[in-house]
Amino acid sequence: MKMRRIIVRALNCCFIFLIIISGCGNPERTDWYHPFSNRTWERFEILRFEIPISQSEKNYDIILFAYLSNAFEFKDLAFNMVMKTPSGEERINEYQLPFRTENGDLIKACTNDSCFTQVILKQQLRINKVGNLHLEIENLTPRLQTEGVCGVGIRVTPSYD
Repeated sequence: MKMRRIIVRALNCCFIFLIIISGCGNPERTDWYHPFSNRTWERFEILRFEIPISQSEKNYDIILFAYLSNAFEFKDLAFNMVMKTPSGEERINEYQLPFRTENGDLIKACTNDSCFTQVILKQQLRINKVGNLHLEIENLTPRLQTEGVCGVGIRVTPSYD
């Protein structure tokens, strides 16, 4: 009976410890990812991301990341971004996500069959209202099909600078 009580107390302590540890992560970091099943991004397939923002009056970094395979033949991935904040402010910009040098060498180190690359869309973006941050990403590569794009994602993190 005494041994059973010791085991129950030990399990309770472990349970409480796990609850405390699980609450110590960074709950504000959010990744949204859109994989392409055939590793091809169609020219007029606009990616839409709806990201909940739970804290207002805060600065955020907005990052676009992608996994590209060696089948991606271009120097960079050109895209257009339309961003609408929860307060209704809209920002539009064109970007190039670098992938190869002028010589055709890969800029990023690859693991297995894909390479990770990213670009900062907005740094220290002030969001003044709780709600959804809407992003639309449009492929601007001058082909109907851009092969070698495994997936594209958005990362939103609080700015600490």
